[in-house]
Amino acid sequence: MRLLLRTNNTEDSMGLRRSVSAIAVTLLLHSAVMRAADQASCTFDTFSAPPGYSLSQVNGVSDDGTVVGQLIDNSTQQFVAFQRSAGGVINKYPAPQSSATWLYGRNGTGASAGFYQDNTHPENVHGFLLQGAKFAAVNRPNTANTWLFNVNLLGASVGSFTAGPSQVKGFMLVNGNYTTIAYPNAQVTYALAINDNGNIVGTYASGPVSSGFLWKNGTFTTIDYPHSRYGTVLTAVNNSGVIVGNHLSANRDFGFIYENGDFKSIVYPGARNTKAGGINNNGLISGQVYFTGNNTLGYTALCK
Repeated sequence: MRLLLRTNNTEDSMGLRRSVSAIAVTLLLHSAVMRAADQASCTFDTFSAPPGYSLSQVNGVSDDGTVVGQLIDNSTQQFVAFQRSAGGVINKYPAPQSSATWLYGRNGTGASAGFYQDNTHPENVHGFLLQGAKFAAVNRPNTANTWLFNVNLLGASVGSFTAGPSQVKGFMLVNGNYTTIAYPNAQVTYALAINDNGNIVGTYASGPVSSGFLWKNGTFTTIDYPHSRYGTVLTAVNNSGVIVGNHLSANRDFGFIYENGDFKSIVYPGARNTKAGGINNNGLISGQVYFTGNNTLGYTALCK
């Protein structure tokens, strides 16, 4: 699993930037049935970064079509979070006392989940919830780093934390109580998304190849894209149980939809690769397309 969060920036496998801290974040279980993936038929609506900025990540999408992610300031190279309405209005957001800010998921009430790199102590990462202009820090007790990735309509949120040297575990936070989500014997577990039914998806690894997982009622199910050389990351799940994620190559992520045991790849015509970031309860998928050079666009898409 090539998932590193560290001070120097390159793009990581999940679309998280490898910039946050100097950590190598490099069952009882039922394996999903693997089949060759067909290509989904998708209708895309693309968008660009606002003037003076470039797209870093395009992540989750809420039921009203608002997309969240991260931008790069072309002048300062600072990373700031963004929220883009269905009408195309982009609002930038730097967390207080931050040197870099991410927004990763958003629920139906307009609450967004994210994390930021501490400006004073750049080795530390803090999670947060953002509701309108109201900022609330989320830091799991007794840990140096907390990443918050998603929050559902009932207010349950998911993320990950450093559990020791080179070890990361996931968590679910409900009414102030933390439940650890850690795949057995895995070195790293990222809990990336939660739907309103409490089902969680993410990725885990103990070596260079990652696996996707669904966590439901305390049980892990491994879900791996067929024949993926560097592994699988599941990035979002909606209330119907439709999952989106990416299968990984050496330096590219390729999006897919997973439903009822079947994989369908997400392909934007003419793009070098297409990455999936989120899916809402209306089936709208968000993500990013990459062309030659550094050209990239965000997108929302309806696929079948």
